[in-house]
Amino acid sequence: MEISVFLNNIKQDFIESCNLYHPNQIGNSITIYKDENEIPDLDGFELAIIGVEEERNSFNNKGCKDAPNAIRKSLYQLFNHWKDIKIIDLGNIKTGFGIEDTYFALNKVVMTLMKYRIVPIILGGSQDLTYPIYQVYENTGKLVNITSIDSRFDIGQDNEELNSNSYLSYIILHQPSFLFNYTNIGYQSYYIDNQSVNLMKELLFDVHRIGNIKNNVEVTEPLIRNADIVTIDTSAFCAADAPGVKYNSPNGFSSEDGCKMTRYAGLNPKLTSIGFFEYNPSCDVNDITANTISQMIWYFIEGFSLRMNDYPTQNSKDFKRYNVRLEDVDDDIVFLCHKVSGKWWMDLSFKSKDREKYERHHYIPCSREDYDIAMENELPDKWWQFYQKLM
Repeated sequence: MEISVFLNNIKQDFIESCNLYHPNQIGNSITIYKDENEIPDLDGFELAIIGVEEERNSFNNKGCKDAPNAIRKSLYQLFNHWKDIKIIDLGNIKTGFGIEDTYFALNKVVMTLMKYRIVPIILGGSQDLTYPIYQVYENTGKLVNITSIDSRFDIGQDNEELNSNSYLSYIILHQPSFLFNYTNIGYQSYYIDNQSVNLMKELLFDVHRIGNIKNNVEVTEPLIRNADIVTIDTSAFCAADAPGVKYNSPNGFSSEDGCKMTRYAGLNPKLTSIGFFEYNPSCDVNDITANTISQMIWYFIEGFSLRMNDYPTQNSKDFKRYNVRLEDVDDDIVFLCHKVSGKWWMDLSFKSKDREKYERHHYIPCSREDYDIAMENELPDKWWQFYQKLM
């Protein structure tokens, strides 16, 4: 399908307004879809920037449709350190007459990029756009994992219409279901009722309170390493670093935390899409939020440039193998550690009841701390959680 019918090109006067004075700035050194009559050939590109100027299903955040170009203006001014990574900016998805038209267009563009093995960097708009992105994966025939960096779960109320506050319920209830795992990083308890936390645990999802992560962001690396889709709500960041959200908070992640986490996302060879949502330029102060998001994207590209094939396979010789015997547990807990990257995994392949269906989820990212827990004769929570999913 010719995706140009779904896209608005980047106007030359916008590019000229971006204060591009050096040939190595991103705005001068990537391919930009400028000519509306000729979309560039996608062959060979590895990353694609797509804006979605859509806010009709936003929850109390009108104005977030203006985010894509505000982020671009900041991103274009940063310097390109990865001349071997081919990046294209495909402009913005045309806003449909109805919101379903926008969803359809975004879905088709992301689907086309995935066929070319291009990873889209999606600039929202409201976070309900995660739903049509998720629907793309239905055509792959694979179960997928979503990691959300968000202060809330976005499951909404019973029978609530699809919006940025309820999109996760639509993903969970979508049939056929192809969601294997959902991970939330950074929920803030005063925004979440206990019933919702219990529901997440009943569904065997990963939910991590910000207080358990804030002082040790490195623990998010294996959580992000397990994701096919990463969706980021700007409200997850403290108002000092991201004032450009109508429902921002004095508490949250710092911009530095965000850069670390998006670098982890870039390093993840499993990840095939990432989106940044809910930024509202009308609430921003001195472009602080635009700068925060653009620097997170910079670090995502940095991580992407360093990707290596360190995912376990059944016959791989690149891993050290550790078998840990626990009392009252029938089988050994099997850990793998990559000899070069030092990343840890738990091997649950022998537990799967349906090897073909769950093949992509036999190896669970973990940390050295999980191995240390097992060595103390304790069963790591992560092992038990995924054991139940596979059985």
